[in-house]
Amino acid sequence: MTLTETTHEPVLLQEALDLLGVQPGGVYVDATFGGGGHSRGIVERGGQVVAIDQDPDAHERAERLGGVAIRFVRSNFRHLEAVLASQGVPSVRGILADLGVSSYHFDDPDRGFSYQREGPLDMRMGAEGPTAAEVVNTLPEAELADLIWRYGEERQSRRIARAIVEARREQPITRTTELAEIVRRAVGFRKAGHPARKTFQALRIYVNDELGALEALLDAAGRVLEPGGRLVVISFHSMEDRIVKRILREDPRFHVLTKKPVVPGPAEVARNPRARSAKLRAGERS
Repeated sequence: MTLTETTHEPVLLQEALDLLGVQPGGVYVDATFGGGGHSRGIVERGGQVVAIDQDPDAHERAERLGGVAIRFVRSNFRHLEAVLASQGVPSVRGILADLGVSSYHFDDPDRGFSYQREGPLDMRMGAEGPTAAEVVNTLPEAELADLIWRYGEERQSRRIARAIVEARREQPITRTTELAEIVRRAVGFRKAGHPARKTFQALRIYVNDELGALEALLDAAGRVLEPGGRLVVISFHSMEDRIVKRILREDPRFHVLTKKPVVPGPAEVARNPRARSAKLRAGERS
């Protein structure tokens, strides 16, 4: 597969690349390699890429891009500084992080991210740590309710947690569709989205400590970016966006480039419905 043959369509690609300000020969971090779309765009504008992803399958996708200036490191982006040190890169011109779950994850039922596809209740981005099944089968009811409320902003978190605990007394919950049905029975159908969407989001964020990793990435970015270097972050739910907004405004190392978040236009949303909740914020290293 050549560089231009990959079919993955990244969200807000041109907007992200423009704000990143790619310069020929500059080194950039793609903190969430995914399908490689953003890395491809950076390379096509003359940049070099250190690509990070904790997905074991992402390395193969990076290799298939072939013959391009991409160095892939399998890691969590919270370890940004260690990754760059391993590559002998003391500083970079830009960092791009697309925080959305890759289409490869949602479309692969074996990864357990989708409430609409039958698969093991896993949800880990990498291969380490507890699975979502372990969480729903072992956490006390009050802790389950708290995490579903905190990370899913689910108003009926207590009812859902109670239903999960009652169901696991009968037998362990091990499949995605099992959990989705438990949630559906607990809260009923909803006009806006699947009733299990927020619960699955909460479990995914908890299992992968996504918010903690994001804060670690943003803190490290202030140290590894060159003066004038750019940080571009695309988030997909309000908790992530609030963290990015707060740090860009409060960290004196950054000058905010986006007073309001950049969002996809109607044409992109029609072409890629998963882009509809995306918000892009950017800052420049002072």
